[in-house]
Amino acid sequence: MAPQPKNCRIKCVSKIMDESYNRLIQSDSKSLLKKYLSQDVYNALKEEQTPTYGSTLMDCIQSGLMNLDSGVGIYAPDPEAYTVFSPIFDAIIEDYHLGFSPNHTHPPLDWGDLTAFQNLDPENRYIISTRVRCGRSIEGYPFNPCMTEVHYKEIEQKMTDVFRGLSSELPGTYRPLTKMMRCEQERLIEDHYLFKEGDRFLKAAKACQFWPVGRGIFMNKDKTFLTWVNEEDHLRMISMEPGGDLGNVYRRMILGVTAIQEQVNFARSDRFGFLTFCPTNLGTTIRASVHIKLPKLSSDKDKMKSVAEEHHLQVRGTRGEHTESEEGIYDISNKRRLGLTEFEALKEMQDGILKLITIENSL
Repeated sequence: MAPQPKNCRIKCVSKIMDESYNRLIQSDSKSLLKKYLSQDVYNALKEEQTPTYGSTLMDCIQSGLMNLDSGVGIYAPDPEAYTVFSPIFDAIIEDYHLGFSPNHTHPPLDWGDLTAFQNLDPENRYIISTRVRCGRSIEGYPFNPCMTEVHYKEIEQKMTDVFRGLSSELPGTYRPLTKMMRCEQERLIEDHYLFKEGDRFLKAAKACQFWPVGRGIFMNKDKTFLTWVNEEDHLRMISMEPGGDLGNVYRRMILGVTAIQEQVNFARSDRFGFLTFCPTNLGTTIRASVHIKLPKLSSDKDKMKSVAEEHHLQVRGTRGEHTESEEGIYDISNKRRLGLTEFEALKEMQDGILKLITIENSL
């Protein structure tokens, strides 16, 4: 795909971007975008464009400009954006990923020793369910803002072929959203299996173009290994089950990711590890989470937040980012994904969840 001529694209978005940027810097926004997109950085990058897909600074920051309550406010429209717009990406990445500076490189993939992980709640007192997911981008394709309808369909077809070849405990069925009844979609969303169309942050980032074309979900027969196709990233591979057996969930995710990687090349860089649409998900892209009920500790939100931060955990509502807790159930996961191995990310999450349960028991 040839990018539009540089002057043409830049001229089209320059005035709108200038006006939006001025609103951002004059606002009380707490986003990392506002924090690091100084006037000098903005001026240096506003006329740059990625060589293959012609992505502009506006493609990167449009969501943060439209949503002044963003926490981060930036996405990568294609893999090259992390290099072309490195002055802003590097600063935000260093802040979000706790000191991962331009001098750092992400370590090689290392799943580690699976015997180090355990059932975090063997008596089933607190943990409703456990899941471990990772995101992957397929080499040779841009990310959402630059993807065409053809790109979405091509990726879906590639993955449909891959899913047919899965074995062991992985075989299942791929369901495209275009052929799924609305009532079935709603039921799968309600049961925490299926994604729904992106929120206003993703829509502003142009992550929902041509919806629902090319989107779908693969589920193995037991609904314990899922793959989301063309949601926020090209692929989100998820292992999940009721209860707190983190070791078994992690093992199954590794099995699925390894099987898919044998047939699909994933986009990866020496500096950032696996490349994804959102810079918060770079590196391992691992997000290990539990749906957990901590009635005593959650009544003291400041204390729960303090313990979570100490162990680099992120506390979300029941349905994920930008949602509230339902019936006192929280989604708690590791926050760090970049600059550490897959094993270290899982271990950090395990230690943090065990600490939260220990405190709950002591109250």
